[in-house]
Amino acid sequence: MEYRVNKRTGDRVSVIGLGTSVIAEEGESEGIKTLELAFESGINYIDLAGGDFRHFGMLGKTVDAATRKRIMYELHFGADYTSGEYGWSLNADVVRRSVEKQLEALKTDYIDYGFIHCMDEVSDWERYKKNGVFDYLLKLKSEGVVRHIGMSSHTPATIQAVVKEVELDMLLFSINAAYDFERGDDYGIGSAAERRMLYADMEKKGTGIVVMKPFSGGQLLSAKTSPFGVAMTEAQCIKFALDKPGVLSVVPGVKNRTELKRALSYLTATEEERDYSHIASFTPRETAGKCVYCNHCMPCPAGIDIGSVTKFYDLAAIGDDMAREHYFALSKRADACIRCGHCTARCPFKAEPEKKMGEIAAYFGSRS
Repeated sequence: MEYRVNKRTGDRVSVIGLGTSVIAEEGESEGIKTLELAFESGINYIDLAGGDFRHFGMLGKTVDAATRKRIMYELHFGADYTSGEYGWSLNADVVRRSVEKQLEALKTDYIDYGFIHCMDEVSDWERYKKNGVFDYLLKLKSEGVVRHIGMSSHTPATIQAVVKEVELDMLLFSINAAYDFERGDDYGIGSAAERRMLYADMEKKGTGIVVMKPFSGGQLLSAKTSPFGVAMTEAQCIKFALDKPGVLSVVPGVKNRTELKRALSYLTATEEERDYSHIASFTPRETAGKCVYCNHCMPCPAGIDIGSVTKFYDLAAIGDDMAREHYFALSKRADACIRCGHCTARCPFKAEPEKKMGEIAAYFGSRS
C-alpha cells in the first residue's frame, strides 16, 4: 500500500481507502471477507456514508482492538440511519441519535474524522448551523469523541464558502475525468476552472482531499456508458484522481472482494497501465493547454519531475509558500531543462511543458 500524509493532522492515509455504501449488498459473509481483505491490504481509511445500516454492524464484528488502532473512520453528521436506511437530516436531535447508533454498532467510542455531511448548498450550511448540528459536532470534538473535522460536498462554491468559517482537516469531494472535463452527471458540479482552483486551494490550506465517485458510478469503466466513448480502467481513474493537488486517497465503493481487488490493482499497475492520456482529445476548451500533472511527458532526459515542478509552480502562483519550499527541495528544477522538446512531443494535453519550464525558472529564479 502507498500512503500520503495529511498535513493538518499528521495521519498517514492509504491512497486507496474504502467506501462502504454497497458493501452489504452481497450479504454479511462476503462483506466481512471484503473488509478483512481491505485491512490485510493496508487500507486504513474508511468512509461510512451511504447505503443502509448493515455495514456498521459488519465493521463492528470485523474490527478488533488492534485493527481499530490502525484504521480511521470518516463518520458523517447529517447522514441519518435512525430508520435503518440512509437518509439526510439537518435536525440536531436526529443527527445525535444517528451518531450514537452508529458508534454503538461500530463498537467504538471515538470518531477519527467527523464530517459535516453533504453540504451542496450554502443555504443548507446556514440551516446546519442554525439548527445546532454543527454545535453538536464541535461539542464532540471538544470532548475528544471526534478527533478531526471534515466535510463532504459536490459543490466547489459551497466548499469555498464554508472554509471561510471552518478550518477543515479533510474534504470528501467527487473527482473523476467526466466531472473535471465537464461531461459528468448532476453531481459533477462546477466548471473545470472552479474545480482546479478548489484542488489548489485545499493543497494551500493543507486540507486533505478524499475522493468519492472516482469511477463516476462505474460509467467510466465501460465504453458504452463513458461520456468519452472510450473506457478507462480502475487504475487509470484512480491515477487521475491522485494526480490532483491536495488529494490523499480515493474511496471507491465496492460490494465484494472481486471489486476490491480491481481497485487494488492500481498498486501493481505499471505507469503505462495507469496512463489516462487517451482521454486528452476530450479536454474542454478552458483546460486545453493546462498541465494535469499526469507525467505522460516523462521520462525527462534532464531528470526533471515535470509534473511536480508544474504543480508547485501553480500552487506558488496562488500564494502557497510551502509550494515554493517544495520546489526548491527538488533535486532538479525547471532551470535544468535542456530544451530537447521530448516532453512537449509527448504531452497529450498540449501543455507545452518545455516552454513552461522556462516560465517557471524565471518565476522562481535562483535561491541564494
